[in-house]
Amino acid sequence: MAITATVRRRVDEDHVSVSIPSYNFPHSIVDRSTNVERGQQIELVGNVTHIDEKDGKVTIHLGPPVTVDIDKVRLVEKYRAPKRKKPLRDMVD
Repeated sequence: MAITATVRRRVDEDHVSVSIPSYNFPHSIVDRSTNVERGQQIELVGNVTHIDEKDGKVTIHLGPPVTVDIDKVRLVEKYRAPKRKKPLRDMVD
């Protein structure tokens, strides 16, 4: 699952504070790039650990677990390597 977060400020040279929609706690991520600016959108990707359909919430593992409204997340596909059509080596009969 992916969440679009907004950069709030740089905490130190390795961490950036971000604002996650419907998540009412401060959150920082590791970002070693120097060209991140305030207000920039960043996509955070994590695995789903819990879905609460009754309350419309989903918990995603982004380091610490983050619980947000289900309409704030979107499904992204995991990268899968292409399948080989030929074997790695020739088989001699």
